[in-house]
Amino acid sequence: MIGQLRGIILEKQPPELLLDVNGVGYEINAPMSTFYHLPDVGKEVTLHTHFIVREDGHHLFGFYAREERSLFRTLLKVNGVGPRLALTILSSIEPNEFIRCVVNNDTESLVRLPGVGKKTAERLIIEMRDKVSTLSASALSSESTFIKSATQVNRNQATQDAVSALIALGYKPQEASRAISKVDDGAMTSEDIIRQALREMV
Repeated sequence: MIGQLRGIILEKQPPELLLDVNGVGYEINAPMSTFYHLPDVGKEVTLHTHFIVREDGHHLFGFYAREERSLFRTLLKVNGVGPRLALTILSSIEPNEFIRCVVNNDTESLVRLPGVGKKTAERLIIEMRDKVSTLSASALSSESTFIKSATQVNRNQATQDAVSALIALGYKPQEASRAISKVDDGAMTSEDIIRQALREMV
């Protein structure tokens, strides 16, 4: 099991990044919440990882925070939730907000997430209600642990990042651009743009 990697970022194309670890390039999938913490290409970063072996290949997932990886692993234990949907959920909602939805039986908020229908939302609540209590409440409630504000990013870069992220999640370029134009008020971070656009496209 590969539990952690430290290396130099070679490429960032959400939801994938390429990490050079002692001359070996690791292709890693990560949620958008992790991408907002990543330094620039050419800089070093340490990621907590989760390795999945399947018939169609080996897949490596990376997370900036250990607690974020814990939530990802918990999501994978839910019937009908695979790695792609788990990444989409982590990209669309803050972990502490997601946990509040589960604890409060808030299916209405969960079904607004891309790929989450009513039955999936009900399964998330039923199967995760007891499991989320084992996660670190203090870490999950810490804003600095997960989503980093992108207020220093210029507007063009913010919208470009948002478009790239939506395309990587499976949406057509025209759909992504149209959804972003509807929600971007010129002041939101790229994270907020993506989250609102995803809800617009549901």
